[in-house]
Amino acid sequence: MDFLQEENVCGQTILKLVSRGNAIIAELLRLSEFIPPDFKLETKEERERYQWILPDFVYFQGPELYENKIDGSPDLQDRDEECKENHIEILTRFYKVFESIHKYITDLNRFLDDLEDGVYIQQTLETVLLNEDGKQLLSESLYLYGVMLLITDMKIEGPVRERMLVSFHRYSAHTSVDSNIDDICKLLRSTGYQKTPVVKRPPKYPEDYFSRIPISQNFIEMVIGRLRSDDIYNQISAYPNPEHRSTALATQAAMLYVILYFSPNTLHHQQAQMREVVDKHFPDNWVISMYMGITVNLCEAWEPYRAATIALNNTLQLGNVKHQAEKNFQKIPHLKKELDEYLKEGTLVEDYVLDSISKLMSRLRECNTVIRWVILHTAPVADHHRRCKQIRDDILACQYSPRQLFVLLLNTAQFEFILKEMFKKLLEEKQIKWEAYQKEGYERMTELGEVFSGTKPLTRVEKNEHLQAWFTEMSSQITGLSYDDSTSAGRKITQLIQALEEVQEFHQLEANLQVKQFLEDTKRYLTQMLRTINIKEETLYTLELVADLSYAWILIDSYTVYMQEGIKKVPLLVIKLRATFLKMSSALDLPCQRIDQAHSADLKSVSAYYSRELVGYVRKVLQIIPETMFTVLHQIIAILTNRMKEVPTRLEKEKMKEFAQLDDRYEVAKLTHDISVFTEGILMMKVTLVGIIPVDPKRLLEDGIRKELVKQVMAILHHTLIFNPKAKTSELVPKLMSLSEGLNGFKRSFEYIQDYVDIYGLKIWQEEVSRIINYNVEQECNSFLRIKVQDWQSIYQSQTIPIPCYYPVDSTSVNFIGRLAREILRVTDTRWTSYIDQMNAWYDKRTSQEVVNLKLWEHLKNAVDIFGLSALDRLLCFMIVTELQLFIKYLTRQLYPLPQFAKEFKAFAVSLGNPTLLLSGDTVRLYSSIAQRFSKLWGPYLHHVMKIGQIQLIRRQIARELQRSCKFDSKLLCNAMDTLNQSLLSSIEAHYRDPSNPYPGEDNAVLFELTPYLETAGTNNPLSKIYVTATVMKDFALTNFLFIISQLSKLTYNKSVGSMLAKKQTDPLDGPPFVAGCITLLRQFHSDNTGLCLAYLGQYIRCNVDSQFVASKEKPQDLSQESVNALCFLEEFIHYSQMPRRSIEKHIPTYLFDDFKHQQQA
Repeated sequence: MDFLQEENVCGQTILKLVSRGNAIIAELLRLSEFIPPDFKLETKEERERYQWILPDFVYFQGPELYENKIDGSPDLQDRDEECKENHIEILTRFYKVFESIHKYITDLNRFLDDLEDGVYIQQTLETVLLNEDGKQLLSESLYLYGVMLLITDMKIEGPVRERMLVSFHRYSAHTSVDSNIDDICKLLRSTGYQKTPVVKRPPKYPEDYFSRIPISQNFIEMVIGRLRSDDIYNQISAYPNPEHRSTALATQAAMLYVILYFSPNTLHHQQAQMREVVDKHFPDNWVISMYMGITVNLCEAWEPYRAATIALNNTLQLGNVKHQAEKNFQKIPHLKKELDEYLKEGTLVEDYVLDSISKLMSRLRECNTVIRWVILHTAPVADHHRRCKQIRDDILACQYSPRQLFVLLLNTAQFEFILKEMFKKLLEEKQIKWEAYQKEGYERMTELGEVFSGTKPLTRVEKNEHLQAWFTEMSSQITGLSYDDSTSAGRKITQLIQALEEVQEFHQLEANLQVKQFLEDTKRYLTQMLRTINIKEETLYTLELVADLSYAWILIDSYTVYMQEGIKKVPLLVIKLRATFLKMSSALDLPCQRIDQAHSADLKSVSAYYSRELVGYVRKVLQIIPETMFTVLHQIIAILTNRMKEVPTRLEKEKMKEFAQLDDRYEVAKLTHDISVFTEGILMMKVTLVGIIPVDPKRLLEDGIRKELVKQVMAILHHTLIFNPKAKTSELVPKLMSLSEGLNGFKRSFEYIQDYVDIYGLKIWQEEVSRIINYNVEQECNSFLRIKVQDWQSIYQSQTIPIPCYYPVDSTSVNFIGRLAREILRVTDTRWTSYIDQMNAWYDKRTSQEVVNLKLWEHLKNAVDIFGLSALDRLLCFMIVTELQLFIKYLTRQLYPLPQFAKEFKAFAVSLGNPTLLLSGDTVRLYSSIAQRFSKLWGPYLHHVMKIGQIQLIRRQIARELQRSCKFDSKLLCNAMDTLNQSLLSSIEAHYRDPSNPYPGEDNAVLFELTPYLETAGTNNPLSKIYVTATVMKDFALTNFLFIISQLSKLTYNKSVGSMLAKKQTDPLDGPPFVAGCITLLRQFHSDNTGLCLAYLGQYIRCNVDSQFVASKEKPQDLSQESVNALCFLEEFIHYSQMPRRSIEKHIPTYLFDDFKHQQQA
């Protein structure tokens, strides 16, 4: 029974284990890119912030200490809860992969025990190691475990692993039941290894790390012995040249390197064994690829081991190093010249390839061997090690030219690609062609038989029965050749060709040209049959084996600069690079082969990961095309923006020359042609399957253009929107105008060149600018959220077209959208500006100069478009939510718990009684005394109210600008949304009047889907929005009333502006934001609170008017200042909240409002 058959339990068990090992490594590499920054603790501030929340394994020495410390601090509790909510998902995934490593080695040990105990009938460790597949899988199982441990330590540093495991243990309650977290922690605790070259390698690393879970020493020694003596993958047959032996054994050499760490005794003391290992695997190389391009320099890696170092010294002798370098460098120009000849048009035709396959394969082996040696040994691997650097310097001194190597790599890849495609085609058509040649040969022999029979006339051919019988027999011999028995058919064909040559010679048939032609044709067809039958799949397998480039999976990046330089000079070079990318995709066979053999469900995810990595590299190389294109585009932008004049609708004949600007237009046309040439090469590429991902060149170009556009637009936004908070005059409008000019020039030029590169320029522009702004708003809003949106969770961020993140330029804002919002808030700050509603403008309190007017919002729209205005509005909403949350926290934690406040507040509430009734006694003194006693408590309250009111007024202006733009630019859309909105509101109102009418329930998404459209179109009232869900506070209405009357005394009604202004310029108080803030606060609570607060204000006004009448013997001519301020507050309250006047007139007589209006107009 075959070892890998499904019925073979032993073979399937170890195959599935090895398959799982490859999948675990892929998951480790994938997750290593998503380590949460908080767990790295790279800065002093982060270490101080998270030292109690994210401890390493020190936590297990005294968990109570840490838990008590967190429980005793509300700030630490909030931070801990935030950390849990943000990271539990990714921590769970990391834990699962850590658990998989432990389970892998546990299952391997169990398999070895079962093998020893005879669980697998007729199978022992020795018999498995004698089997071809068995020895491969057993060696791979141990090798992959070592690779897992090394990659874990390399990609996820020890302290970070410990913090992750501790955090997962703390945050996941279920880990305490049936969990092996203790064993996982023992296996993956920090080793002391660090990637930084300045930190020395820990002593006994990695052998102590590898020995944390014991593995059968007998198994390790037998695997090492098998790798030492055998060619377990039979690869020497693919490299018949003895000089190429180390390349043929490179795969098992990497395995041996890793597995030897499980047997440190061999590395330290077994000189004979190590000499044998080095002589066989490392006689001419010392830099190896451990796994998927992760390179190791044996000079540095084996330095602590005496036997290994002594054995390697022969290879590392200066004479040998220079000899190997010179030998390989000298081959490069010769091989390049030969490949140039082969790649000439018309050279690699089918007949030539079939006749010269041995020679071509020999050249291919030579090219790949040289490329492998040079790429590995010229790379800066372990350059921090003095001897390694010295050896590398000696190699580079031997006239090394990286450009020549790059050209050789390019030509080799193209050569391989042509041969592969040709052999694939030949294999597909093999039987069809063989049968066609067989038929042609048979027909020629049959016809010749008929000719010599005398029945078929042919010029000057006499009847010959012997030849007739011979040719008839030959035709039957050709017909009898069997395609399935290639060996026998090959021998017979050779004999038939020889027989034809003999009959031509002995019977003197050369004299008749027609007979001779028939014989030559038959020999040619038989020769083609012989060639065709010799086309074997083994040739294609050898070709793929020789072409392996997995060792350069990482190092190839060092040749990116040469690829990009070549593309800039010759854009059509992209077509040749396609072959190089396909050559790189062969590296996917290494991790995916066993997963495919095991029919594992992991195949899709593993191959998708490596394919995405490769496609990412392809994009990186080809990104030079969009980069160069945008460099030229900047020149076009400069001409179109600064030099080209816009042609008017009507133009006088005399001015035609002035507006023609022929030189400028010629320059623009020339630059546009340059752009189209750059994109021509990539558009000529065919759709290519890279791994399992099809790469469409047009999509590749579009994505590259999008990426470069995002990069450049983001740079403009970031660098332009930086404000100086100490500037005497605001930089806001000049910066917005500068941004508008820059982006509009960019947009116009982008639209101009779109047809020349075959893209939808305006669509790309709108999609990417919208994505940039939405992503930056999302990241800015993270500072207001407990559960933050990570980059990998964001719907706006993309790995293909990433939005760059810049380091914050100040301590308050994350990016440009935050700086823009805070600059608007700064210039409209209520401490030094007053808002005049009739003018929709803010004025400086001190100079009465206009600070912000309606033009600002127009500049904003021109600069950041509708996307920016809408995003700014969303950010301001988050700011309001934060202020409201802080306000509620202030009420519940600071104001209400104060004993003095609670006592006097209760007494005042009793004194006021029912707000619908008029109070008796000296009510004015009662109000003033309570306002005076509480005056020092309202500072934070006032700050929150004014901040919220200021933001709400800004949101109103943004909504107006959005609505105006919508009505001008999308009239039909605006009307359609308005109609739908009104009909929905009517339906809801009808439902509340009569519950039998339909109502859009939770399963109907129309309300949720319509709201973003309405907000983007400005069809909303920010002051009517409910931002937070507040807890019930029965005394809030009275609290708010007390706050209002305490602040009204600081305001005065100004007839010229028709609003309230602060009496003192130094007071951080202004009428409209004060009113807007109070409205917003009341909207967050039950509507009864608003009614009750208005009732208290009505009672306050009635009492003031009553006391004014009582105190005066004659009827007062004017209302008191207190009454005027209160009535003005209510007037503005109605205006901003859009409440009906009757809701106020329930509490205040109509004549008082009439008197107030009369007093206003006087």
